[in-house]
Amino acid sequence: MKIRLLLAATLLSATPLALSQQPDYVPLEQRLSAEQLQQLGLSTQQLQLLNRMLSAPTSTPPVAASPQLPAPAPMQIGLEEGPVHSSVQGEVSGWEPGTVFVLANGQQWKVLKGQMRLRNTLQSPEIEVIPGIAGRWFLQVDEDLPKARVYRIL
Repeated sequence: MKIRLLLAATLLSATPLALSQQPDYVPLEQRLSAEQLQQLGLSTQQLQLLNRMLSAPTSTPPVAASPQLPAPAPMQIGLEEGPVHSSVQGEVSGWEPGTVFVLANGQQWKVLKGQMRLRNTLQSPEIEVIPGIAGRWFLQVDEDLPKARVYRIL
């Protein structure tokens, strides 16, 4: 089924250019061999509909809703999500790879890269987990301190 839809979409997207170069539309039955048509597996009604759509004189390809295909997922670059503002449950004296921060909002973030030893242990400090590009996240305890690269585990 996916191959059929992919072929139909390809034919539909190529049509405006083809129509602008060729004044007469050539039906699919004349463009494709019997074997190719059989591989498509289109019913007679589907083939007629596709031919009508392809031969329609428009400057843009027709757009039809396709309930069979899922909506495309948003790009997972991280920047579409805002920062997380919360406080850490317990004390923070520093971090290193493997350190888990449990936040007051229930989230848990584990340090992937970076290490830091604080001069003074902080009690339930306010923190910010900031999204970066390519899905990276950074935990910031203080603006003046280096950030830890983290990933969410819960």
